[in-house]
Amino acid sequence: MGVKILGIIPARGGSKGVPGKNIKPLSGKPLLHYTAAAALAAKGLTHVLLSSDDEAIIGAGRSMGLEVPFVRPAELSQDSTPTLPVVEHALAFFAQQNVYFDAVCLLQTTSPFRPKGFVDEAIDKFISDDADSLISVVPVPHEFNPHWVFVPGTDGMLRLATGEKDIIARRQLLPPAYIRDGSIYLVKTDVINQKQSFYGDKIAWICSNPEFYVNIDTPKDWVLAEEKLMNWKKHAAIHFD
Repeated sequence: MGVKILGIIPARGGSKGVPGKNIKPLSGKPLLHYTAAAALAAKGLTHVLLSSDDEAIIGAGRSMGLEVPFVRPAELSQDSTPTLPVVEHALAFFAQQNVYFDAVCLLQTTSPFRPKGFVDEAIDKFISDDADSLISVVPVPHEFNPHWVFVPGTDGMLRLATGEKDIIARRQLLPPAYIRDGSIYLVKTDVINQKQSFYGDKIAWICSNPEFYVNIDTPKDWVLAEEKLMNWKKHAAIHFD
């Protein structure tokens, strides 16, 4: 029997940074469309559901083929609501029906650009590494590498963020560093239930192409996403169906 993975797309209403962003047209298609298409195309996901409190978003999601088995409660749809209880709510819904999953794959609409096959590639690596979790990442530019980042100490003097005493002088000697890009989070259900965490102790990773990186939180981010899509279409570099 294969690994059962629940794909969850969280998309609440009431966005303030970009009002109505989840169903706002991005290059002619709702923002939600890009994540829905990637999720539904992933063969490694057992179920794909949309978690939302908003009727318009729910309607749009269903028209795209997403499963919407419940309306997310208002108390889990606030600006300050963390993602973890949203995922726990979805798992509890299925548990009431004696349906259980080995892992969860969280796909955020705000990181909409995932090349074809990328979700399945991440799932394969997550399983083969036997990790507690897997996150998608992009490289940190060398000038922001933690070995070159300083933080103030209690004495008011600067020290390296890594805690080391000696500064690495040459860029070529810096070890690689990465940041989460927000497009994929995979985590074992046991880690969520037992540690209330998306990470656990063993964190695997998959590197995204920085060309696809955008995290839509502000109108400026939205413009960047539009520009990226226009450029890809112009040069036929990639297709997001």
